[in-house]
Amino acid sequence: MLFTTATTYDVADRGASVAILPVGSFEQHGNHLPLTTDTVIACVIANKLAAAYNVLTLAPVTFSCSHEHEGFAGTVSLSSRTLINIIGDVQASLERSSVRHLVLVNGHGGNYVLSNIVQEANVSARRLALFPGRRDVEAARRHAGMETGVSEDMHGGEWETSILLNEHPELVGQTYKDSDHEAADRPHLLVTGMQGYTTRGIIGRPSLATATKGADALDSLVQSFAATLEVLTE
Repeated sequence: MLFTTATTYDVADRGASVAILPVGSFEQHGNHLPLTTDTVIACVIANKLAAAYNVLTLAPVTFSCSHEHEGFAGTVSLSSRTLINIIGDVQASLERSSVRHLVLVNGHGGNYVLSNIVQEANVSARRLALFPGRRDVEAARRHAGMETGVSEDMHGGEWETSILLNEHPELVGQTYKDSDHEAADRPHLLVTGMQGYTTRGIIGRPSLATATKGADALDSLVQSFAATLEVLTE
């Protein structure tokens, strides 16, 4: 299951004071993962968190800031201004329903603006959180025994492929075993985009991916979310 199927009665009975909003993207992921990869992964993480904690799961944002992937077929982006407005509208609507805390579960590393949104929202009171953070992902990688790190495994690599092999193997093309591309040093990414460093759309080593690594990484994220939730609501 990707999206929440809760009814209004389910939500009322649960009485959650914290909502989680999966934020994905619609962008190229080479030839072995779908355009919806980031949205699927954000939803997978959100569903895992909802099974372990009393939170309200929202439907995902399926487009976001994917401008570094422009030029690859199928990629569609929102401006950062639009994403800011979407998050702000969702937050305001939730507050009118007495849900005062919102966690953005981000599946796309290029959504830099989400950090600014969260920081600004928390100036007067704790309202928003962003998950998973870099430390959460690094801990999950270690727990899963992944061989690559966050920087070298930037896109379509061991991390994303492992999670989908575990949760939605039907979405993973067998070409992942032959799709490795290394470009750990990307000093001008903001200028050139992905096409400055890869013609195949992948930066990472998907050949190292396994379903077991995906399962272990998700288990670690569920555990580390407790600290985010505590800080947000204390």
